[in-house]
Amino acid sequence: MKIGILNSGGDCPGLNAVIHGVVGAADQLGWEVIGFRDGFEGLLPPGNFTVLRPKDTIGILKMGGTILGSTNKGHFAAKVGKGDIAEVPNEIVARAKQTMDDLGVGALVIVGGDGSLTTGLQLYREGWPVIGVPKTIDNDLSATAFTFGFDSAVSTVVDALDRLHTTGESHKRVMVLEVMGRHAGWIALWGGIAGGANVVLIPEMPFSLEKVRDFINHRDAQGYHSTLVVVAEGARMPDGDLVTLDSNEGGEFRLGGIGDRVAAKLQELTGKETRACTLGHLQRGGAPTALDRILGMRFGVMAVKLAEAGSFGRMVSYQSYHVDSVPIEDAVNQLRLVEPQSELVLAAKAVGICLGD
Repeated sequence: MKIGILNSGGDCPGLNAVIHGVVGAADQLGWEVIGFRDGFEGLLPPGNFTVLRPKDTIGILKMGGTILGSTNKGHFAAKVGKGDIAEVPNEIVARAKQTMDDLGVGALVIVGGDGSLTTGLQLYREGWPVIGVPKTIDNDLSATAFTFGFDSAVSTVVDALDRLHTTGESHKRVMVLEVMGRHAGWIALWGGIAGGANVVLIPEMPFSLEKVRDFINHRDAQGYHSTLVVVAEGARMPDGDLVTLDSNEGGEFRLGGIGDRVAAKLQELTGKETRACTLGHLQRGGAPTALDRILGMRFGVMAVKLAEAGSFGRMVSYQSYHVDSVPIEDAVNQLRLVEPQSELVLAAKAVGICLGD
């Protein structure tokens, strides 16, 4: 048996842990693992791949990124906007399948987010032996309670807030931190709570900057002269504007800039000196946390178990502390968003965090 693996979409901490899990579990079965480089693009003839053995994965658990490379562009881009899906052309699918057949690959593990798994679903429906592994630092796939990379991203946010707190206090400033989160505010909410933020603005909850202004003024009156604000990149300005950088060719719009917009408006409304900081890809880089290393490894092992059972068209899933699987079609295009009346949101409000609503 030969099993293929590729990483598709954005990079995140824990991808190498999945590779480690797949290679280790496959080796126990006497299987050969072929790693395709740069996502689905590695499938195109003549094929860009490498044979992975256990010795090739020594030391990669602690490494961020992926030793196989990844891409969210190219011939296999499936997501062109929220809810918009573009099927991969039949000619491209046929060429890639020829590479699979020539190599004798009997199962393909696709490690990716919603867009990559959408492509995986198309390939499965066309007869490919596909197994999905969910990957997104946004933690926004409804079919799994947790995704690797999320904990590492939150840890980066917490570290940034710890640092911004001291400089904000020194100058009595409002400090605005922009974090990732296209449709879901999990990183902003978890990071904001753990990092001691005073204001958290997320895509799921429309906010009023006038209410944030009143909150900041109230803090000033109480003797707190610095305020930490966390805003998710996908949060919309009160006028409904989604702040974008430009169009990502072959994919979705690139978000970014809402931190600067919020900071400028708050400085105008409060009269307080305000500074903005954007974490950007710092949240994707660096070594994964212990949790993400373990979760990624478990996902990789489960993918091999699914291949052994011939359970194709399924995605590895984590629910109630247990790793299992669900049909890929039940996983894609169904985002897990922050519920405004959830226990976590209410807990944040209970300790005095303002969500701008």
